[in-house]
Amino acid sequence: MTGNPRVRRSLAVLAAAGLALGAAACGSASDGGSAPGTPAADAAAPLDPAARVTISIDCQPPVNKPAERKQWAEDVEAFRQLHPNVTVVPKDGFPCEEPAAFTAQLKGRTQTDLFYSYLTDLDQAVDADAVEDISAYVNETSVPALKDIDPSVLATLEADGKLYGLPFSNYRMGLIYNRKLFQQAGLDPDKPPTTWDGIREAARRIAALGNGVNGYGDYSATNQGGWHYTAELYGLGGSMTTPDGRKAAFRTPEGRQVLQNLHDLRWTDNAMGATQGLKWPDLMTQMSTDKLGMYVGAPDDITYMVQTLKGNYADYGMGPMPGGRAALLGGNDYLFKKGLTPDQIKAGIAWIDFKFLTVGKGQFDYARTKNDGLPVGLPQPSFFTGASLAADNAAKAASATVPVANYAPYLATPVPGRTEPANAQQIYKILDTAVSAVLTDRDADLDKLLATAASQVDQVLANL
Repeated sequence: MTGNPRVRRSLAVLAAAGLALGAAACGSASDGGSAPGTPAADAAAPLDPAARVTISIDCQPPVNKPAERKQWAEDVEAFRQLHPNVTVVPKDGFPCEEPAAFTAQLKGRTQTDLFYSYLTDLDQAVDADAVEDISAYVNETSVPALKDIDPSVLATLEADGKLYGLPFSNYRMGLIYNRKLFQQAGLDPDKPPTTWDGIREAARRIAALGNGVNGYGDYSATNQGGWHYTAELYGLGGSMTTPDGRKAAFRTPEGRQVLQNLHDLRWTDNAMGATQGLKWPDLMTQMSTDKLGMYVGAPDDITYMVQTLKGNYADYGMGPMPGGRAALLGGNDYLFKKGLTPDQIKAGIAWIDFKFLTVGKGQFDYARTKNDGLPVGLPQPSFFTGASLAADNAAKAASATVPVANYAPYLATPVPGRTEPANAQQIYKILDTAVSAVLTDRDADLDKLLATAASQVDQVLANL
């Protein structure tokens, strides 16, 4: 989801310090190797070691993230040893992307050479003619793990058959649950429910513990009700919009079932409590104080509950997205600014591969991460498959600082990823109303709510 610093997953407080701050203007032909517009006939060839290249990169970690900042500086130095003629120039700033500023940067062409974006931002960048096609440069030589990157993740960076960026972090939503409450309710904490019927049964038993404990929780305000509605609809196999993005597509049995599930949990099972209108981080706050049994979320919610809300990693687990048909996929990437030279593109790809896409290096150097006091073992990023996934899991387990077994149900049942709909925020705002109505009115007319929401979404999409 976009528009919220948590929901938009500013995991990408990733990036760094210690980068050379060359005085030369970034991105100019004088320091970018071959001139912009040079035919990319040799695009598949490795970066010329003699080419002097400067690339600017945003999303440098803030000073209040000293471990991440230190790691980036270390990686920049290690990268410089491999590519002594490449100068990396950072741009500090947090949050890494602010929607209004991002739009202004695209319009004014003021973004960095490699610029941070969310996986839902590509259409905007392409429409602004602000992003470079890097298809010819990306192969198993420049990105050795390419064959093992989940196609559903790469697809978020493709438009009209062209590739415009590379991922560095992502998440798939699933069921987050409180293992302590599962045990108290006589439920097996190693076997979370995978269906909505199973969730209802577990939620009733958890709510029966009393003392203000709720079995299940959900958001219904500040666009997050619509965001969770979308995630739950994907789990049941539904779609928010038609394939061309021009019409609503959730006025279906699956779309109705999402509302019915929430209605039944709230009113039939009395498992959600009377307080509604919840928004981020209300669900995490409830779970970290052992007042909530389950909710739909992403793995880094657990880190927030521990690091910010003083919870305990041992108390939380994850299971696959209920329904299992698809899981809402989100995350972050780097896009390449329009007009970069071939050498700048190659240098940018080399840096991203080194820092973000190589098992055992950069963000996947788990021994270093453990030594720096950062958590190791959460199932995120989750874009590797095949041999890279196996190697990453082994390395993660070897340095784990969190109980990786708690996420085994999530990892053992991989669910295909699916990105948010285009124009997500406008759509989510509309669906907030439907979700809120179901959770606050026992007699809410589900069909009427869906019809109204679909009509309003159609109007929004028609005016874009």
